[in-house]
Amino acid sequence: MNSDNLTTPFGRRGVSIGLLATQFASRNIDPARSIDKWKLFRATCEARPHLGISDRSLAVLNALISFYPKAELSEENGLVVFPSNQQLSLRAHGMPEQTLRRHLAALVQAGLIIRKDSPNGKRYARKDRSGGISDAYGFSLAPLISRADEIQSIAEKVVEERLHLQRLREKITLCRRDIVKFGEIAIEDQIKGDWDHIRNRYVTLISSLDRKSKAPFLELLLADLSKLRAEMANQLEKHVESQKISVNAYQNERLIQSSESESLIEDEQPAAKNEVSNVGLAATNQASKTASAVRNPEKYLKAVSKAGFDLATLLKACPEITLYGPGGTVRDWNDLKHAGNVVKSMLSISQSAYDEAEQAMGTQNTNAIIACILEKSDVIQSAGGYLRSLTEKSKTMQFSIKPMLMALLRARMTSHLPPAGSLC
Repeated sequence: MNSDNLTTPFGRRGVSIGLLATQFASRNIDPARSIDKWKLFRATCEARPHLGISDRSLAVLNALISFYPKAELSEENGLVVFPSNQQLSLRAHGMPEQTLRRHLAALVQAGLIIRKDSPNGKRYARKDRSGGISDAYGFSLAPLISRADEIQSIAEKVVEERLHLQRLREKITLCRRDIVKFGEIAIEDQIKGDWDHIRNRYVTLISSLDRKSKAPFLELLLADLSKLRAEMANQLEKHVESQKISVNAYQNERLIQSSESESLIEDEQPAAKNEVSNVGLAATNQASKTASAVRNPEKYLKAVSKAGFDLATLLKACPEITLYGPGGTVRDWNDLKHAGNVVKSMLSISQSAYDEAEQAMGTQNTNAIIACILEKSDVIQSAGGYLRSLTEKSKTMQFSIKPMLMALLRARMTSHLPPAGSLC
């Protein structure tokens, strides 16, 4: 018999032990504790994969939180919001009522909100003689406070795992670049060695690499690629010694050093089949251009500024916006628009302010500006007012997004560029 469908003398069981535990825990909230609702929502977005909810459910949670009148969630101010389904649907970007109900149920099941039903099943608040709310029926946000530490801990773990995965991919890219460079040197200088065998080993190693590869696999792959790179460097070094080539210390060091300092402004190398098709694993023109750009970041920034900006440049300058795209990524301009819709609600940017900016500057520029505002949200007091100000300036040709974007990109590059010649 399915225990979830048990009928008791009190009716069909509709609440699980887990939900009861969430309700009991929500009763023991410290009345003096308060938490910034949007910081907690960001942590919930980060922790989403471990909370068992979808990005659509997060959009509904975002709408619910937006109905809470205070910036800080606290027991003292009450924790029940009571919007109608129609009001919720409007703030959830026109979500159909049936879909809305399904995601509300998912949030309840995940233990992030609690239903507080009225006798007639409606959502409303009853005020006392002084005008304050004495009773409210709707959805309680109390679980967000009671689970705040847990959610924050999960979010930090997710961020750390993502950063670890990113570092592994960067180091693998550097090893692949060095192997290609060493192969090119070996073929062009006709250095003795079984380079065909080395090339086959290289192709075998990277043949199963894709964007979905997990950290354990990447760690093993990095170890194998590092070993192969060391073997190639050792052979080239022996050849240099045997030929007694006299070069300065800088050139010798450059032969065996990794190119990690070139990693921050270059995308992944082309697929293995494209790399191997070049004779002797030849390095691509893009790699050499990127190396020159990193050695001279000012030149790179001027080139980007002169050419305008694309989505990749925007995401380098404003990486936080990717957290709010579908599945936690932004792959194209449509994903950026989706992320912009979530962020504008989170930053309390009204729909009218967004529509006015979109009419004046276009959809892509408006969402790019929202991404910039998110990066600077710690110093911008009113995101909606700031966007309206930029819109007015743009109408009189006093504002362009390019200088704002270049300033963020410059700050990020100068603060994260590793020292030249650092090892992988």
